[in-house]
Amino acid sequence: MADNQAQTAFDNFVQLWTTGTTGGRRAPVLRRPDEVGLDYEDITFPSMDGVPLEGWFIPADSDKLVIHNHFLPGNRYGYPGHLPEFGGLGGFEVSFLPEYKALHDAGYNVLAYDIRNHGLSGQGNGGIAGIGLLEYRDVIGSMRYAASRPNTKNMTKVLLSVCLGADSTAVAWSKHPDEFSEIRALVMLQPVSGRPIVEEFIKAIGMEDGFEKFDRAVHERTGFHLDEQSPREHVKAITVPTLVAQVHDDTMTRPEDVQSIYDALTVDDKELHWIRGTERRFDGYNYFGVHPEVPVDWFDKHLK
Repeated sequence: MADNQAQTAFDNFVQLWTTGTTGGRRAPVLRRPDEVGLDYEDITFPSMDGVPLEGWFIPADSDKLVIHNHFLPGNRYGYPGHLPEFGGLGGFEVSFLPEYKALHDAGYNVLAYDIRNHGLSGQGNGGIAGIGLLEYRDVIGSMRYAASRPNTKNMTKVLLSVCLGADSTAVAWSKHPDEFSEIRALVMLQPVSGRPIVEEFIKAIGMEDGFEKFDRAVHERTGFHLDEQSPREHVKAITVPTLVAQVHDDTMTRPEDVQSIYDALTVDDKELHWIRGTERRFDGYNYFGVHPEVPVDWFDKHLK
């Protein structure tokens, strides 16, 4: 890659990593649950530290609730990668709506929301991304909201946490384990550590000393180093049955990173589900919409 192109790619990825935005703009909440025939309620609630969070509650005729925590730079809807402005990642649309529809039809209420600095939620921490080190407060806020809402407080609760959402869940569990007393099971889709994903990016653009430069840029913008941004140590605090799913041949990271995160889980009841047949990370974000039986079977098994 030419030096100018490499530098532009580097600068764009630093911005994405540190703010969760593409071209300085948040991804819009482009679709709503009624597009797939679901009734829903617009909701708002505070994060643990008071950041206002926007979301949906999708009711089902049951006493089971899934709380959904999304990825960076998406939101509760997914990601509009099919639009030119947002096409640099994946190049196609991610939509969680088919997944929500399948969960609803399997008997699960759904609470989905925008993490801080994403979608329509408020800005927190000056707009910087912590890759879980700040966003964990939103996971806790969503559980507190579900525990206080009259029609969900007595529901049996599970978490479906994706990428940034998965890392945030792990950090929250290690910092505030008492907040998870009502959670019965967890699905983590594509948790990730900072080092391998940045190393693969730097290798692709061919920038000399690129990792050190990237780490320095992240530290200067956020105060965090890349090696802090991993759920590997935090997942040791998780206490419920956990399924981890990941695109095995994901060109944006390395399978051994996810394997190490899975291996670090101390719970006996765990499972690693490799997604085959693609090299595109963003295909993984659509995977449960095509194969909802993976999370549904896991949750059903542990709510009996």
